[in-house]
Amino acid sequence: MRQRKTLIIRRDDHNGDPIGGIFLDPDAISSDELMRRMAQYLGPRIVVLEAEMGREQIELRCDAPRHPEASVRLAAAANDLRIKGAPRNAQSLFVEALALDPFNGEAMLGLAQVHIAREQWPQALATLKRAREMIGDDIGVLQVLAHACVQLERTRAAIGYLERALELAPNNPELRRALKALGPEVPPPASRRSARVASLAGHSKS
Repeated sequence: MRQRKTLIIRRDDHNGDPIGGIFLDPDAISSDELMRRMAQYLGPRIVVLEAEMGREQIELRCDAPRHPEASVRLAAAANDLRIKGAPRNAQSLFVEALALDPFNGEAMLGLAQVHIAREQWPQALATLKRAREMIGDDIGVLQVLAHACVQLERTRAAIGYLERALELAPNNPELRRALKALGPEVPPPASRRSARVASLAGHSKS
């Protein structure tokens, strides 16, 4: 069975990598070249049907062969193995789960957790970005992304992920502590909203 899904490729996930280069001059890339590069990034199992380029993100409508129920079962078994301390076996099962359903964001997140357990931080970060593209802006995914960035000494990116998570959950004390630990002072939620409105208002006048 084949199913379709919309994926969001965000500029802030790809600063400094080949995909991020597309955002430097989005008007210079043709539709065909954009489709080619997105297909190369996603791999052969996902077919890109349409790609809509924006300044901050690329929206993709994709199609892939999917067996979601079997994929979910394999991912659950893989997660059990990961928790029990068998990361290598868990990794194999997560890869199988993704072969059955390339859009299984939870399997992609589980695979990232395996990389984290093995302290494979570059692989963890790349896999977490793919998980975010599938799952969307999930607070848990954003927190783990920030953690991976800290391990790779990408503090600015870590702050960005935590700030985004705090926008989604402005009263979350854990997020506020994590962000404060990285240096910046974090204003209370009402102040953050006021600052954002003022910033947007200033933008509209310029």
